[in-house]
Amino acid sequence: MLSRITVIFTVLVFISSCERNIDNTEGVEYNDSDDKNSEYYENSDDYDWDADMATTIVMNGDEVSITGFGATYADGIITIDTLGEYLISGELDDGQILVNAGDDERVKLILNNAVISSSDNSPILVEQSVRTVIILPDNSVNTLSDGATYSTNASNNAAIYSKSDLVLSGNGKLTVNGNYLDGITGKDGLIINSGEYIVKTADDGIRGKDYLVIRAGTFTITSGGDAIVSDNEDSGCGYVDIYDGTFDITSSGDGIYAVNELYIEDGNYDIYCSSGYNSGKALKAGSLITVAGGEYIIQSVDDALHSDLDLLVQAGTFTINTSDDAFHAEDELTIEYADVVIQKCYEGLEAKIITIEDGNITLTASDDGINAASGAGASMATMQPGSSGDNYLYINGGTIVVYASGDGVDVNGSVKMKGGTLLVHGPTSSGNGPLDYDGTFEISGGLLVAAGSSGMAMAPSSSSSQYSVLINFSTTYSAGTLFNLQDNSGNEIVTFKPSKNYQSVAVSSPDIENGTTYKVYTGGSSTGTEYEGLYTDGSYTAGSQYTSFTVSSKTTTVGSSGGGTRPR
Repeated sequence: MLSRITVIFTVLVFISSCERNIDNTEGVEYNDSDDKNSEYYENSDDYDWDADMATTIVMNGDEVSITGFGATYADGIITIDTLGEYLISGELDDGQILVNAGDDERVKLILNNAVISSSDNSPILVEQSVRTVIILPDNSVNTLSDGATYSTNASNNAAIYSKSDLVLSGNGKLTVNGNYLDGITGKDGLIINSGEYIVKTADDGIRGKDYLVIRAGTFTITSGGDAIVSDNEDSGCGYVDIYDGTFDITSSGDGIYAVNELYIEDGNYDIYCSSGYNSGKALKAGSLITVAGGEYIIQSVDDALHSDLDLLVQAGTFTINTSDDAFHAEDELTIEYADVVIQKCYEGLEAKIITIEDGNITLTASDDGINAASGAGASMATMQPGSSGDNYLYINGGTIVVYASGDGVDVNGSVKMKGGTLLVHGPTSSGNGPLDYDGTFEISGGLLVAAGSSGMAMAPSSSSSQYSVLINFSTTYSAGTLFNLQDNSGNEIVTFKPSKNYQSVAVSSPDIENGTTYKVYTGGSSTGTEYEGLYTDGSYTAGSQYTSFTVSSKTTTVGSSGGGTRPR
C-alpha cells in the first residue's frame, strides 16, 4: 500500500491525463519536450529569459506601450497571441493580460515591477498555450488584484487563471489578491520553482487541478478556502509535491490538500486552520500522505494530518495543537522517525494499523492517546468489548509519552511491542484505563510504564516473552507521588512520577526476572534525571513500602482492580 514511496523518484505513471515526475535527489530532471505524456510538463529552459530578445510591454494607467512582436493592446486588454518572451512593467488600471497563443506554443511572462488590477476578471488569464511561464526577476515587486465579482460570461475564477500548464519562477515578489475566489489556479499542472508569494483570497489560495509542484519559495497565504490544493479526482491526478519552502498559512479550509497523494520532502510550515465543515485540516490527502522531513507548527480545528487511506512519516519535527486528532489515517499510520509534541488534541494517533519504528512522541489527549480502530467500523467495535478486529499497534522503537484523559493506549485489536519506551500518564476515570486492548498485548522488549486509574487497568498479555507486573493500589495517590519498583537487593527497576492521580501502575522491563522478589515504594525522592516522569541514573531515597511480591509468571498482578464493564 505504501509502495509508491520506494519508487517515487524513478517511476513515471501513465494513467489518465496526469503524469508523475518527481525530481530526484541529484537535481531536477526536465522533460525537454512538449510531450504531455512524459513527465512534469516543463523544460529546463523554461526558467531562462533574455531582456534583449523579449517584447517589451510598459503599462501606465490605461495606456500601454509595446515594443516588439506578439502582443496587442485594446480596451484595457493586452493580448499575447504567439510564443515568445514578454517583459512587462508598470501599472495597468482595470485591465488584463490575456494569453491566447497556439496550443503548441510556450509563452513567458516576465513581471518586472508590474501592478495589474481588474474589476471583473482575472488580471492574468491564459486561454491557450502549451505552457505559460511567469517569471519574477530578482528584486522585482509585483501585484495582481481582481474584483469581488466577475462578468457573467467569465469561466475563470482566479487572479491568475490558466487553462493550460502554468509555471512560476524567479526570485522576485508577487502579491496576489484574489477578491473573487481563488488566487493562483492552473487548470492543468502548476509548478512553482521559486519566488516570494503573498496570497490573500476569498476561496482557495494556490490550486493546481491536475497537480501542484512546489520546489522552493516563500509563501504567506490567507485563504477563505483551502490554502494549497490539487483536486482532480482522476486516477494519477490530484497530487501535491512539495520539496522545500517556507509556508505561513492561515486558512478557513484545509492548509494543504491533495485529493489523491501529498508528498512533502522538506521545508518550514506554520499552518493555522480556523474553521469549516469537513475541513480545517492542516495536511490532508485522499489516498497517501508522505512526510519525509520539514518543521511543522500546526493549529487546526480538525485533524492536523489526515489521510483517507495511509499516512507515512519518515522524518520531521511537529508541534501540534488541534481540536481533533493529531495524526489520523483510515488505514495505516506509520512513523519511521519524527520529533513530535502534541500539546492539545482529541486523540493523538489514530488508524486501523499504527506502527512506530523510532522517534520522540509526546502527546496530551482529551480522549485516547493512541487509538487503533477501524474508521468505518470504529463505533461498532467500541460498542463490543472483546472484539479484536483487524486493528494493530506495533511499537518497535522510539520514546512515546502519553498524557490521556481517556484510555492511554486503546487498541480494538492487538499490540506488539518489541522495543522503545512507552510512558502513560492517566486516565483518572475508572471507566478508562492506561492500557486497553481487545486481543493480546505481546511485549518482547523495551520499557513500559503505565499509571492511572485501576478500574479498567490492564497489563501486557501472559503470551509475552518479557515479564510484566501490574500493581493495583488500595488507595489513590496524588499526582507527583513517586512510584518505585526495585528488587529485594535494592536494584532499581523503575522510578516514575505520574503527572495525574493514580491507583494502578503497569511495568514491563527486561530487568524483571522470574522467581525474583520485588518491592513497591511510593513517595520518597530521586537524584536521577527526570524525563516526562521517568527517572534515570541517580539513586532513589525510599518513601513508604507498599508491598512486596515474587514474579512467578509472565504477567504478575498485585491487588485487584475495580472491575466492572469497560465502556468504549
